Order: sequence, then C-alpha cells, then structure tokens
Amino acid sequence: LVNDVLDMNKLETNQIQEENEPFDLEVLMREVAVLMNPLLEQNQITHRVHRKNIQHTALKGSPLQLRQIMLNLFSNAGKYNRVGGEIRLGCCEKTSADPETAQIEFTCADTGIGMSGDFVKNQLFEPFTQEQYGARTRYQGTGLGMSIVKGLVEKMGGTIQVESVRGEGTTFTFRLPFTVNETAVSETTTEGEDISDLLRDRRILLVEDNEINMEIAQFYLEEAGAKVEKAWNGQEAVALFSQNPAGSFDAILMDVMMPVMDGMEATQRIR
Repeated sequence: LVNDVLDMNKLETNQIQEENEPFDLEVLMREVAVLMNPLLEQNQITHRVHRKNIQHTALKGSPLQLRQIMLNLFSNAGKYNRVGGEIRLGCCEKTSADPETAQIEFTCADTGIGMSGDFVKNQLFEPFTQEQYGARTRYQGTGLGMSIVKGLVEKMGGTIQVESVRGEGTTFTFRLPFTVNETAVSETTTEGEDISDLLRDRRILLVEDNEINMEIAQFYLEEAGAKVEKAWNGQEAVALFSQNPAGSFDAILMDVMMPVMDGMEATQRIR
C-alpha cells in the first residue's frame, strides 16, 4: 500500500522521469511470467502467450515502468481469476509511420470475475476503487493498481482500453511507442557466432538464498538447456560440491551475501 501511494504521488506530481534505456522485449516478458508463476500455480491458472508480427525486440524506453504495468495487470488477472482459469498475454507490433519507432500493442485477458460496464466506464481507473465489497480483504488489493497503470501508460505516450463482462472475464489492451534500438540489432546480426547450445546439458550448481532470484536464474538456465542443482547458502554449496566427484559441475554461480555461510567463504573452501 505504501509503495502504491508513493507511486501515485509521483505520478500526480510529475516526478516520474521518462527513461530511454535499452532492453529486450522478449526477455522482459519472460521475467514477468517467471515472477507471476507462484500465483498461477497456487490457483492452477493456465498461462498462454501469443506474439504476432514482432519485428523489433531490441528497444529503448522505460523497461521498469513497462514491467510495472504488466505485473499490475498480470497480478490482477491472477487474483481475480477462478481456480483452473486462464490468462492470455498478447503482444503485437503495429504499423508505424516512423521507421525508428515501434508501436507495440499488449493484451492481458483473463477468465475471471469480470466487471460491470458502469464500473469500467466511471470508476475503474479512480484511486482506491474496487467493485466488489470486501475485495481488499479477500483479494488483498489496494485499489490503486489500475490508477497507476493508466498513469504510467499515459506518461509513456500510450493508450489503454478495457473490455469486461461480469462472470466471464476482462481484457486490457494497451499500446506504447518505443524507439528501435538499431545498435543492438546490428550487433546481433553481425556477430555470427551461434551460442544457442552453449549451456545445453551443462551441469550448474546455483547458490542463492533469495527465492525469487533462485527461480528466475533457474528458469533462464533450464531454458538454455542446463541442468541445475540448487543450494540455499554457502554451507549447502560446499556440502553438495564435496558429495560429487571432481568435474561434476561445469560451473558454480555463487551469491555473496547469504546466511549460515557467505559466498566468499564458500568459494574459498571449494577452491
């Protein structure tokens, strides 16, 4: 609640700075999906992603704000869904009059409780509003998420639309302009080296005490084909290393600040 109030204050007082940071759209969308996995698994919700006509993934803009928009929408789609429901995320690149600008349209559709047309039209984007009585207790919402989403979308020069049917679900559609990162494109096309199988079947010891960091790192490594063994502190890492024959691990990814035994001491003992 405190974070949401601070974000609203920044938006209302125009304190949020526009960024022009390079980022990869595919990577950002995967990060959002990984962060939402626990909520989806808890409610047995199916997550589907649809991409259409994506010509540019190397972009410049405000990745932090885009991530916040997507997490807010994704989180609501999960919280207000039904057990065994579905969330569909869509990403489509629209035709742009400016070759240096990519117009990206995102959709987040769920099979949840939906909203009435009157609420969508008059109250959805107002601060501290939730349609269902007791929603803050049942769904643990603050009533600020949609206000923040709308403020961020408009701050980034975009638009947002909502379609909802009570008892059937809700679809949010928002479109944002981004600068095409030509430098990243040229680096990708001129490199020439195929590293797609670099980690395939490699055995990695991943040492990390933060659950979210562990989940994200494990996801990326396994997506690349690596086999991951996990340790939650330095002492566990030393024990795992000692229990395996020499050369069992191709690499060890070691966090530094951990309970029981930190990464520096663990690394010294392993070496």
